[in-house]
Amino acid sequence: MRSLAVVLTMLVVTPPLGTLAMIAAALGVRDRPGSVFWWVPHAWARSVLWAAGVRVRVHEAERMGDGTAPAIFVSNHVSWFDVFTLAATLPRAGFLSKAQILRIPVFGPGARALGSIPIERDNRKSAFASIEMAAQRIRAGASVVIFPEGTRGHDYALRPFKKGPFVMAIAAGAPIIPVIVHGTLPIMPKGTWAVRPGVVDMHFLEPVRTDGLTYEDRGALAQRVHDRMSEALVALYGVASDPPAVAPAAPSAALTFAPHG
Repeated sequence: MRSLAVVLTMLVVTPPLGTLAMIAAALGVRDRPGSVFWWVPHAWARSVLWAAGVRVRVHEAERMGDGTAPAIFVSNHVSWFDVFTLAATLPRAGFLSKAQILRIPVFGPGARALGSIPIERDNRKSAFASIEMAAQRIRAGASVVIFPEGTRGHDYALRPFKKGPFVMAIAAGAPIIPVIVHGTLPIMPKGTWAVRPGVVDMHFLEPVRTDGLTYEDRGALAQRVHDRMSEALVALYGVASDPPAVAPAAPSAALTFAPHG
């Protein structure tokens, strides 16, 4: 029943909210606190969480900021409900998303209007352009959510991080705020459409600065963020993550990385 409730809720709320976001973008509505670009993602994601029977507990909320200063939120990823809980909690942030997801009618254009950026994971030139676009938006004041492990995992242990997101972070010069999302795995694990109610804990860790770093520092930056998150998982939940922390570069695409999916 929860799965059906979630599907019906998404079918009901996505068209009007997505259309509203597209109209606001077309009319040039300013993206500022309290505007449609801030409350539409919250309304959409919180409706889904309500239908699923999911409650979110936020820890160290002061570290996520108020949405007015640019930041890069780097999160672990084991469930689609990671996306819903982050969208419902963060004051204002877009997502780096699979290009095919942003081709879904109404949802895709609406998500783009709200700041999500498509990534063609198998196209090096397109992936590089998306990284550049994201870096430009962050420099202009936007915040972005990234899942550097790539696709969803089957347990909470961190997998190696792709380097592409950290190239983007260095280019943007914005702080990285590591995020641990715990509790979404039993709600909707990878490989199933079944949804169960539950409680999700979201932990915001100490920010990692990127100013003064260069392209050559991308691996060390990824390692630093991975270490901070893996240490938190051990301390909070006794979950150990095995090395290596950074994925080897693809032989033909040094800047590619897999967004959430």
